[in-house]
Amino acid sequence: MKPQYHPTEIEQQVQQDWASARAFNVKEDNSKPKYYCLSMFPYPSGKLHMGHVRNYTIGDVLSRFHRMLGYNVLQPMGWDAFGLPAENAAMKNKVAPAKWTDDNIAYMKQQLQSLGFAIDWERELATCRADYYKWTQWLFLRMLEKGLVYLKTGTVNWDPVDQTVLANEQVIDGRGWRTGAPVEKREIPMYYMNITSYAEELLQALNTLPGWPERVKTMQANWIGKSEGCEIYFPYHAEHKAGEPVLKVFTTRADTLYGATYVAVAPEHPLALKAATTNSKLTLFIEQCKRGRMTEADLATQEKVGMDTGLVVYHPLTNKPLAVWTANYVLTGYGEGAVMAVPAHDERDFEFAIKYGLPIKAVIKPKDGELELPLKSAFVDSGICFDSEDFNGRTTEEAKHKMGVVLKAVQLGESRTTYRLRDWGISRQRYWGCPVPIIHCEACGAVPVPDDQLPVRLPENLVPDGSGNPLLKTPSFLNCECPICNKPARRETDTMDTFVDSSWYYLRFACAGNDQAMVDERVNYWLPVDQYIGGIEHAILHLLYSRFCTKVMRDFGLVKIDEPFAKLLTQGMVLNDIFSRKGEGEGIEYFDPLEVDVEQDAQGRVTGGALKADGKPVDYGGMGTMSKSKMNGVDPQAIINEYGADTARLFMMFTSPPEQTLEWSDAGVEGSYRFLRRVWIFIKNRDLWILEESKWRNGSVEGYEFPATLAAIHPAVSIMRREIHAALRQASFDMERHQFNTVASAVMKMLNAMQVASSDTFDRQVDNAVHKLLQQGLHEGISILLRVLYPIAPHICHTIWRDLGYAGDIMNAQWPSIDEAALVQDEIDLVVQVNGKLRGSMAVAKDATHETIETLARSHPNIEKFVAGQPIKKIIVVPGRLVNVVV
Repeated sequence: MKPQYHPTEIEQQVQQDWASARAFNVKEDNSKPKYYCLSMFPYPSGKLHMGHVRNYTIGDVLSRFHRMLGYNVLQPMGWDAFGLPAENAAMKNKVAPAKWTDDNIAYMKQQLQSLGFAIDWERELATCRADYYKWTQWLFLRMLEKGLVYLKTGTVNWDPVDQTVLANEQVIDGRGWRTGAPVEKREIPMYYMNITSYAEELLQALNTLPGWPERVKTMQANWIGKSEGCEIYFPYHAEHKAGEPVLKVFTTRADTLYGATYVAVAPEHPLALKAATTNSKLTLFIEQCKRGRMTEADLATQEKVGMDTGLVVYHPLTNKPLAVWTANYVLTGYGEGAVMAVPAHDERDFEFAIKYGLPIKAVIKPKDGELELPLKSAFVDSGICFDSEDFNGRTTEEAKHKMGVVLKAVQLGESRTTYRLRDWGISRQRYWGCPVPIIHCEACGAVPVPDDQLPVRLPENLVPDGSGNPLLKTPSFLNCECPICNKPARRETDTMDTFVDSSWYYLRFACAGNDQAMVDERVNYWLPVDQYIGGIEHAILHLLYSRFCTKVMRDFGLVKIDEPFAKLLTQGMVLNDIFSRKGEGEGIEYFDPLEVDVEQDAQGRVTGGALKADGKPVDYGGMGTMSKSKMNGVDPQAIINEYGADTARLFMMFTSPPEQTLEWSDAGVEGSYRFLRRVWIFIKNRDLWILEESKWRNGSVEGYEFPATLAAIHPAVSIMRREIHAALRQASFDMERHQFNTVASAVMKMLNAMQVASSDTFDRQVDNAVHKLLQQGLHEGISILLRVLYPIAPHICHTIWRDLGYAGDIMNAQWPSIDEAALVQDEIDLVVQVNGKLRGSMAVAKDATHETIETLARSHPNIEKFVAGQPIKKIIVVPGRLVNVVV
């Protein structure tokens, strides 16, 4: 070993060794248990950020650990490479998205490799490559055949600048999340995936996922949003006849039907649009609503506004007319886009009714007591029905059930289960995405592309200019021949939502290289993914869509599994200090923490700072998620270049448990580097204690036999082994539960124990027998330390293991086993008390008798001091814990 620790030098060599040996390329092996570890694949934005480093280090630690446990480990990597950011970058840089994406992939791949991740690069995929999206198109066509994909006209959020549809979550205060442009509502034809047909199974199957965080399962359950309620029909005419049109609403509070005083419909509802044809004020109001309301979260906080449409419907049981209002708090996507308004028993309806002076009728009272009328707020609890004709006196639950029966009898409603979940609109009016494999023919309509014509290739040389989808202006793509009638036709220019690409990629990794099928029998060996790792921000959509597609493929006979991910780990965000200064106007200018002279208080807490460039103060905004916009990101490559990949990995694992946020600290990075250097230097000086080199090199790393009288021969060696094996036991336990920070702490304890023992031994004259025991103990201890540290810091451990001459490669070594005998203590410490008060402690043999303990207690200096010559009444001994002298 070289005397100094040079991480960059050794890491490059180790990575070359791994690449030459194809060390992490795996095949199916039924003689071993399999372990499929997968981290959510990155978008090729150009550079890794520290969130990437943390995410992939967690996966790599688990992969290497399970390989040491004897598993056949698969850890692949790919690129979520389609999407709007590439188009925006292409417009900015005047380059094709394909080139921008490929260049970014090449650079980010080099960064991942420089971190030493144990990735099977021979399985690499990118969703923008035709050999991948061919099968996305193939699956789309199979779902189309089965009715799981369909075309319909729907109301969408349209960004007029990006010229594309936005999800509700991408609309903030009525503006596009990326462009800031006012979002418009448009009616356009869209392709949808029928995820709602799997809603109940997706909900119930959450109970089969014990390896998922409860928080994530709750988020998914809430997103699916199962509701048991009643569909109620409000006739348009007082003399309603069966079969005539009705206004349908869904409610979970059918017990309050007699308290309905009006109905409210969404601004896009056909009733509102019909009324607007003769009411210009209503038309203007509807247009304003379209620009200002997008999500349920928005509706919960924004002012409730509405307008009377002038139309009426009729109560299904009393036949009384109810005014139809259009209101901004009613969502098109909820039920039929209409609600029965019961102001007395719904907070939003109450607020709306108070504002516009609408009737409020109470029909539910508390089970004990009466309502105080007039109401000062809505009474939303369960209770007893009153002023509800035949339902008077019934409990809320009884009335809900009975109401469905009564309404069904008069053909004006029925009990029904609904879901908040809506079918997945996958059409995107943009270029850089997987082409929808449909051909439009004037004679034959929308025609699926035949399988033998897949993939429908996306032109890779187009440069978007911001004037819409360039595919519409590319005749070589647009113009084609109808597969049915052979007449001129045109291709569909919509591309698919990128969530479609990422909803099945984990299956393709298992079947890499197969150009004849989407998946093959290998998927049944590797799937499900044993450990999936990614951010909590993907807890709903990506994971839900992946679960849906897995179930669809199961029903198509392509896979045998029900769920794609057995265990899920959602890592916390990486935080760093935020420094800013008010700029011109209302703007804020952010600064890199490295550009700031930081000010701290007496406790070391950051309080502010001054910009190094001009010496003027800057504002401190606390710790926040690393981001480009806040200028508080840290370049992983700079850390790797200065301190090495192992330091970056160790810092990420040591600083915080993986599920918690991690606060960046330059001092913490320095500390991680210093520890690795300590390991290197301590082992470099091994000539102090290796007397029999031949027994060290190529020797076993297990199986040393230590004498039963080890403590008597030399207690330093016994104590060292006990501390090492105690740390190993803790590390083994913590590795299984993903507490990598305490695994790193255990390694530090091991090193400290060995340094103390070797120093203690050489500071005094000892005979050869003690030297031999120390050799064995250090040999064993170093081999344990290296194997426990290896998953976290593999390069330094690989190098030391090889240089010390241990047999084989450390990545093929077994995880160390615990020697329970080493954990047995020859002596134990007992608490010493006088009349129940703590007065010190004393060491006794672990098998000391009560009589021996009593004798030692009587002569203990502190006992004599506090007894002060008083007669001892009795001595109480609690084995293994304490001795209490009573006077």
